[in-house]
Amino acid sequence: MSRLLRFPSSVKRDPAIKTWMHEHSDELGAIAQRWFEVMRGCGEDVRELLHDGHPTACVGDAGFAYVNAFKAHVNVGFFRGAEIPDPHRLLEGTGKFMRHVKLGPERDVDVAALMKLIETAYTDIKRRLKAE
Repeated sequence: MSRLLRFPSSVKRDPAIKTWMHEHSDELGAIAQRWFEVMRGCGEDVRELLHDGHPTACVGDAGFAYVNAFKAHVNVGFFRGAEIPDPHRLLEGTGKFMRHVKLGPERDVDVAALMKLIETAYTDIKRRLKAE
């Protein structure tokens, strides 16, 4: 049985995400949008949808990452984050699989390290899909 989180309704560009971004047009929304664009740019096979009310990026139909804006921070999350390398120790969380990076206007982030985490999550899911 696959341990990947599958979203068969994912599409190349989900209009609901455009609406979400418009509704989150403040400073935190801009942070979320920036990092979701990085996820979108990972490859031609990236699809997306709103899952549990937040933008979610998939390789095909397999979720690899998401963004969500809260009252005081943004999460850049990874569905298999507990299983990917994090040499800069950006990931937070204690779940069995998921991890996230907490961002905000008052929080500095190592941009290169976060970009690498997103890329790693993308390539990890691609590898898992190929192994199925």
